[in-house]
Amino acid sequence: MKPSSLVCTVVAGLISGPAISGPHDEPHLNIISRTKDEAARIAKVTAPATDFSVSAPFEEMSAGAATVRVRPNADAFSEPSGNISFEDELNFKVGNGFFRKLWVSSPSSTLASDGLGPLYNARSCQRCHLKDGRGHPPEGPDDNAISMFLRISIPGTVEDNMAEIEDYLATVSDPTYGSQLQDFSLPGHPAEYRLQIDYEEVEVALADGETASLRSPTYTAADLGYGPLHEGAMLSPRVAPQMIGLGLLEAIPAADILAGADPDDANGDGISGRANIVWSVEYDMPMLGRFGLKAGAPTIRHQSAAAFAGDIGISNPLFPDPWGECTQAQGDCRAAPHGDKDDRTYEIDQEGLDLVTFYSRNLGVPKRRNADDPQVLHGKEVFYSTGCISCHTPSFVTHRLEDQPEQSFQLIWPYTDMLLHDMGEGLADNRPEARATGQEWRTPPLWGIGLTEQVSGHSYFLHDGRARSLLEAILWHGGEAQAARDTVLTLPTADREALIAFLESL
Repeated sequence: MKPSSLVCTVVAGLISGPAISGPHDEPHLNIISRTKDEAARIAKVTAPATDFSVSAPFEEMSAGAATVRVRPNADAFSEPSGNISFEDELNFKVGNGFFRKLWVSSPSSTLASDGLGPLYNARSCQRCHLKDGRGHPPEGPDDNAISMFLRISIPGTVEDNMAEIEDYLATVSDPTYGSQLQDFSLPGHPAEYRLQIDYEEVEVALADGETASLRSPTYTAADLGYGPLHEGAMLSPRVAPQMIGLGLLEAIPAADILAGADPDDANGDGISGRANIVWSVEYDMPMLGRFGLKAGAPTIRHQSAAAFAGDIGISNPLFPDPWGECTQAQGDCRAAPHGDKDDRTYEIDQEGLDLVTFYSRNLGVPKRRNADDPQVLHGKEVFYSTGCISCHTPSFVTHRLEDQPEQSFQLIWPYTDMLLHDMGEGLADNRPEARATGQEWRTPPLWGIGLTEQVSGHSYFLHDGRARSLLEAILWHGGEAQAARDTVLTLPTADREALIAFLESL
């Protein structure tokens, strides 16, 4: 199936020239074009490894000059970019203050912090991204210290601004519950639901007579506060992802990401990465999706603003509704007092949003550990030979940028292609998002994954935290990753342990 003329125009613009409506192909970046010489050097340094006896040059520096030292505690993901200036480190710290701020209800004497809810999932960004790390599902019926919610949508008509894009999937928000379910509310307002998860253990046979157990979840939106869900409602569980390296991912050239796309599997390797094309409320144009579990947001600012509105109920310049996610069916919620009646205009103004964006853009990626350890090097070879790099692309070089020295022209090792892949029925949420189908997910970056337990206090992985270890996460892979997963099943114990050691070194 050929892409529509609009998609061709979008992709052509992203790669080589002006996009449809924007000032240039990547309007969120002030780019200095690469020379042919630089392009040749980049192709050489990002070529897949062939020698596994030693680590690649600069491989320990996961984020190039922005890499940070590994702190021995839970603050390992909370350092500013290693190459940040003294002046900008102050901006980083002020942005951190906004990120950690506990919002309160209106009316309040603390005018700079009011506007919470009335429906919300958390009172601050930090409450979901604790220590800037990975969230987790509830560990029992009384566990409220979670950072997980359910997205919700129903089948609908394609939005006008995306109507010509091939494969743009027709979904709309639930008329009662919006686009995500909030499990907290201010006094006088019922919460929308309570998240209930029931697990079933599934045993998987491994080589050498060993076994692993996977927990298969069933999700229920229990104790609904505003009546039954709409017929055909689609629910998608989401755990807050780690925050490190976002600015570097944002600075990867769109052309380099799109070069890895192979939607029709033209090379016959079974891998069909696709770009998500999403509507930017920031630039009023289609853009390449980069952030979120299905690449549903094109920029860090867009992602941050959407989280303020949806997760906390805080209005901002990109999502100006003072009631956050409250729908027309939730009239009392919309009519409640809000925190936008002062000089800010919005509950978080442009300056505050910019500071949070700057903070999120500059959370440093820790240095690799044990990159030259023989077991880690062997595990790297296993990672390559099983085909994992078909989706988890090891390295990129970021754009040269006029005004972002921390992200400018860095050799980085995120282990992601930033594309959508069909991960099979086992991981499917069956909820589309823009061009992403109900079985597709964006390849998550792997950098820092070995520090998850140190930072977040747990070792839960995947989009919903169902995997309790890296091995379980691998064994959940299906769809395009089925062949790689099946290869891991047959690995001798020593090879399998080496693979995990490699991942833990990232």
